[in-house]
Amino acid sequence: MARENIHQSLEVFYEKVDECPLRERQFNFFEMVYVISGTGNHTVNGNQFPYGPGDLFLITPNDRHEFDLEGTCEFMVIRFGESYIREYQWKSIDHIECLLYHASHLSGSVLVNNEDRQMVASLIHSLQQSTEHPTVYSEDLVRHLVNAIIVITAGNIAVIKPHNISPNADLRLLQILDYIQEHIRQPEFLKIAVIAAKFGLSATYLGSYFRKHCNESVQQYISSYRIRLIEHRLQFSDKRVHEIADEFGFADESHINKFFKRHKGSSLKAYRNR
Repeated sequence: MARENIHQSLEVFYEKVDECPLRERQFNFFEMVYVISGTGNHTVNGNQFPYGPGDLFLITPNDRHEFDLEGTCEFMVIRFGESYIREYQWKSIDHIECLLYHASHLSGSVLVNNEDRQMVASLIHSLQQSTEHPTVYSEDLVRHLVNAIIVITAGNIAVIKPHNISPNADLRLLQILDYIQEHIRQPEFLKIAVIAAKFGLSATYLGSYFRKHCNESVQQYISSYRIRLIEHRLQFSDKRVHEIADEFGFADESHINKFFKRHKGSSLKAYRNR
């Protein structure tokens, strides 16, 4: 299996191919692949999904993937690495973290909203024009276009239910998940009694309702989500352990290390070094 690297924080390019240049590729970066034309199958971590024009795929680091083309296909490819993630900080929402957390279970197109598909098609066209006919402003323009595509993608991923959620889950459950993700850095808002009161439920009913639809307890979901975000901080930021502890509401380094070691079997420092 071929493993690829990138040498810039952001790479954007167009390609027209008759076959996938490498089978079973694995990256150490994020890749978004937009299908301009052509059909075939895309396989990610053993899960196969047919593709066609207008589909957008997100491949995260360490995913194994390949395209099986049915004739000539055109793609627009966006690749971004750790340094781009570090620069990508907006006050409203961590879109990158949204992508990271939800995308690992997706093998199909991440665009589920038809209006967004049209908007992304327009952005991709502008992106292609900017890369094929560069000007002095192209670099800034490309970054803005890519960021817009990431935001739209994040919005679509947010409404795709995680794989362990019951297909019968209702809107209220998705609202509870959104609430947890929004307040993941504020432990005082993530107590069972507080969440239950927020949604007009008893603590007992919330527990059984959540487990029924998510196959895990509320606290298990909160812990796994918090662990995932801490892992991202260790991998994609230069934050010190005490800064990460402050961000996620831990009293000090000792408390966050105990929490992390209980779930991952190592301290934060050892995990980052490894």
